[in-house]
Amino acid sequence: MGQTFTGLLKAVRARTGQDATATAPAALRLCGDYLAGLAAGGPMSDARQTRLVAAVGGLTTACGGDADGMFDALLRTGRLALEAGGDAEARLALGIAVEATALRPRSKGAWRLRGSALDALGRSDEAVVAYERHLTLQQNPSSAQDIVRRIATLKELRACLDEAALLLPGESGGLLRESAAGEARTAFADAVRRRTAEGGGMADPAVRRLAALYAAYRRLLDRDRMADPLLGGAEPVGVPALRRLVAGRSVCLVAGAPRIAEEERVPGSALGRLIEGYDLVVRCDALPEGAPRTDLHALTLRGDTPWTGPAWDRRAGTRLVFGDPLAHWRRALRARLAAGAQDRVGDASLRHPLDDPALLGEDGWSTRTSTAFTVLRLLDFLDAGRLDLIGFGLPGQLLPPEREWVTAHATHEDETEMRTALR
Repeated sequence: MGQTFTGLLKAVRARTGQDATATAPAALRLCGDYLAGLAAGGPMSDARQTRLVAAVGGLTTACGGDADGMFDALLRTGRLALEAGGDAEARLALGIAVEATALRPRSKGAWRLRGSALDALGRSDEAVVAYERHLTLQQNPSSAQDIVRRIATLKELRACLDEAALLLPGESGGLLRESAAGEARTAFADAVRRRTAEGGGMADPAVRRLAALYAAYRRLLDRDRMADPLLGGAEPVGVPALRRLVAGRSVCLVAGAPRIAEEERVPGSALGRLIEGYDLVVRCDALPEGAPRTDLHALTLRGDTPWTGPAWDRRAGTRLVFGDPLAHWRRALRARLAAGAQDRVGDASLRHPLDDPALLGEDGWSTRTSTAFTVLRLLDFLDAGRLDLIGFGLPGQLLPPEREWVTAHATHEDETEMRTALR
């Protein structure tokens, strides 16, 4: 992109200084600063950033023309900045939106962009004000139902934080009231962990109410965003829906060891008949060739770029994907879910059940924790009627601390069937 990029940066700087033609000088200055930051960061490989840079070029050109063309280019650049997804891009989008609303205070597109940028930056209360201004200007409210829903969600999130703050005197409560969304989320999680670990823990009604508020808060965080990463019409599944799927049913978690896969493929094998007898068959990570049935497939995102792996195209009724951070999780789902390969996909509330205070809330498990251990703990928490492990007595299926937990909680072990009963 070399010289072209440098040339664009120079053009933006030059246009910024031409007051006679630059009708959006503040936005152009922000664009120039953004381009300078990109240039300092080395070669660009993200297609969304490439589209944004092209839009900045279009805006620079449009600033020398008519006002309508310039304004359209301004909004387009702001929208592409939001689509690019980073914090720097969200700040650029907000700067553009502020200038757009100043130029045309009755532009519903400008106010929507401003609300979306504030929302992306976690400034929820300000986002509500901007969204409501957009609705006021919207002549056809039925075409803005997504904004109506988002306003309702943001207000419910604020109500959760305000009530939780009343249960947390001192600095913790203040953080919930005053912090941006990201900091508030972290402060809320830390407060719930701390309160559940001290004193009477969950026996204290105030602590139970705090945990319930946190669970509601976490569900609300992703209420509006689930359509984006899901493909092929798959239904998003949260904690309540997954509990309904497993509660009271017999569940077996089948190890991915080659010996298990080979024996299961033998027609009429005792192991195959044993597995077929369960209401719900759960498998983890790479599904074996020819696996006759997978009702629930669980996997964990690993590495710095988990969205670059192979597609999850083996058939499963429900697919649960564990992983952090949230942005990586969303991107991996977009990139790797195969249309029609699953009926249901676990939503973001199920991303990390072991350390989530709204679920198991246990500290001390490492990022190397196996998918099998994560999903078996989740299934146990969700009250599976019967929970058996098949093949997990074989070497290498669980890490030593996980094996110790299973041994301590097993109710029966059958070496002949390679079956460990937990319930």
